[in-house]
Amino acid sequence: MNITDPIADMLTRIRNANSAGKAEVSMPSTKVLVEVARVIEEEGYIAGYAVEDTKPQKTLTIQLKYGPKRAKVIKGIKRVSKPGLRIYSSAEKLPRVLGGLGTAVISTSKGMMCDRDARKLGIGGEVIAYVW
Repeated sequence: MNITDPIADMLTRIRNANSAGKAEVSMPSTKVLVEVARVIEEEGYIAGYAVEDTKPQKTLTIQLKYGPKRAKVIKGIKRVSKPGLRIYSSAEKLPRVLGGLGTAVISTSKGMMCDRDARKLGIGGEVIAYVW
């Protein structure tokens, strides 16, 4: 199956598994998806991720994180820059998700990172997604 926007597919799978209360979610793996998973894990929204070498393509498995009484850690997740409309931002104009309570995933020349790290380094880039 050919997916036009694998990042949007990944975020939708995470959103759906999170609403259903699943422990983990799997998807076809790419380098970009692994980097997005790394950033949202560093920010504490998921418990972890693993890449399994399966045929015909590697599989990315993400372990979702829940608080006490199965409270969802990820309240919302949204794709910002799409293949039909790319959204770029300079270092000074990087978005703040929910006034700093959420995280924006930014693709920069130094790799994929959260908005806080990009602001610290003073570099902008493509705004991939919002997680809160």
